[in-house]
Amino acid sequence: MNGLRPALGGVLSLTALPLIAALLSASAMGTKIQDPGGILPKSGQELYQTACSGCHGLDGRGREKSRVGFEEELPDFTDCNFATREPDADWIAVAHEGGPVRGFSQMMPAFGDALSVGDLELVMNHIRGFCTNDSWPRGELNLPRALITEKAFPEDETVWTTEIDLEGPGAVMNEIVFEKRFWPRSQVEILFPFGWYKDEEWKGGVGDIGLAFKHVLFDSLRKGSIFGVAGEVFFPTGNKERGFGKGTTVFEGYAAYGQLLPSDFFLQAQAGFELPVDKAVADNEVFWRGVLGKTFTQGQFGRAWSPMCEVLGARELGTGHEVKWDLLPQVQIPLNTRQHILLNIGVRVPLTDSGPRHTALLFYLFWDWFDGSLFEGW
Repeated sequence: MNGLRPALGGVLSLTALPLIAALLSASAMGTKIQDPGGILPKSGQELYQTACSGCHGLDGRGREKSRVGFEEELPDFTDCNFATREPDADWIAVAHEGGPVRGFSQMMPAFGDALSVGDLELVMNHIRGFCTNDSWPRGELNLPRALITEKAFPEDETVWTTEIDLEGPGAVMNEIVFEKRFWPRSQVEILFPFGWYKDEEWKGGVGDIGLAFKHVLFDSLRKGSIFGVAGEVFFPTGNKERGFGKGTTVFEGYAAYGQLLPSDFFLQAQAGFELPVDKAVADNEVFWRGVLGKTFTQGQFGRAWSPMCEVLGARELGTGHEVKWDLLPQVQIPLNTRQHILLNIGVRVPLTDSGPRHTALLFYLFWDWFDGSLFEGW
């Protein structure tokens, strides 16, 4: 008893100690926990101290592996880079159903029979206080990624997007994007395009490689809003005569906005411009994009599916050019239990005189590598 009370802050009643022992035992076995006597306290801090601090520590830093007997390293809730990335719903799912519900270790017990969702929300309110830097945008504002429209939230991820023409002679274009988040609100990325198209015979090549920097200017979980800006430069690494690239260095800037809406709907918007260095080979261009979608969850804590629809507009500013409008319905699908490997698939349909544009099938494979390797969480 003397060993337990200091670890749990010395504030718990003696009647709670048998329950604490049950919690720690169940944690090691990966079984669901019960509170038949209804003796758990009801404030977020007290609930955390009773049910969580035995492993995660009163300060949220996680107790040493030698103290808890686990092989897995316990997370540090004071590390804002870790603690702010996921929404409360994911944390509550893991606490309620246990680690395996999101592809994590069964060492994280299921509190479903002891703590209600309301109790876990109180616990989350307490855990959120361990990160004392408000500069980090909350994971709730990390909206589903659309196929074309850029989002405002910074991430650590790799995305491979493919576009296949469904009309005309045929073309398969690809873009691999590597994104690295740094500091609370910024991100750098590298874009590597390549592909093939058919002109009597199939030809392949590399497009214009790009570098980008993105920064969040405003975010508010209370308002459900996030706003950021980005600058990109594309180098003329592609062969324009073969249909790859614009033949000149191009500077691009854009603003991106995300908004949470009631009933799990969401809205995203992006607007920007392209400024080629050599106006003789490419015109200035402005573009605007919007996304409306809704997230559906399988059951209470299952996988999240996000159908959405993009409206895409662009206009080159040279003489004789008209506005190009496209519609792009799509659906984002989680491929694994942890939901850090995603597939998005849609069809881009020209709404105005398409010219060289064709109806096309688009899809991407998305890997949020901060959440684990390609082989984890299945």
